[in-house]
Amino acid sequence: MVQYQLAQLNIAQAKESLESPVMADFVANLDRVNALAESSPGFVWRLKDEGGDATEIRPFGDDVLVNMSVWVDIPSLHAFAFKSAHTEVLRRRREWFVPMTEAYAVLWWVPAGHAPSVDEAAERLAHLRQHGPSPHAFTFRDAFPAPSEAAAPLVPDAA
Repeated sequence: MVQYQLAQLNIAQAKESLESPVMADFVANLDRVNALAESSPGFVWRLKDEGGDATEIRPFGDDVLVNMSVWVDIPSLHAFAFKSAHTEVLRRRREWFVPMTEAYAVLWWVPAGHAPSVDEAAERLAHLRQHGPSPHAFTFRDAFPAPSEAAAPLVPDAA
């Protein structure tokens, strides 16, 4: 039985308001990308506001958008983020968002069935920024196994 699932938060500072022509293609792709995430293998949950996305949730500032979701494991999230049609939008992020100088994405393990709060996610991002990757808050590059999987490798050997 799965005891832990992977939570993720990423934030992005918009160059302009969502109503501006600069942001039009980003906004036009929101529903498609969210539907793709929800239909992806390993997807569990995502943060939504009343409009069905999270664009009205702004805990990091009026111009900072939040994306938060929960996945079964690291490979599931990685496949969606970097090996699906999501990459078409990801490649264009510099058109819509200001490059960030500090960590803007964080991963952490949550008990299965737990939907993390925005405050919890903000604490994890702050921890990553202050202390670097650890089992408490990490990145794809410096990932840590779920607590119940501490003895197992993250990725099976390709041998």
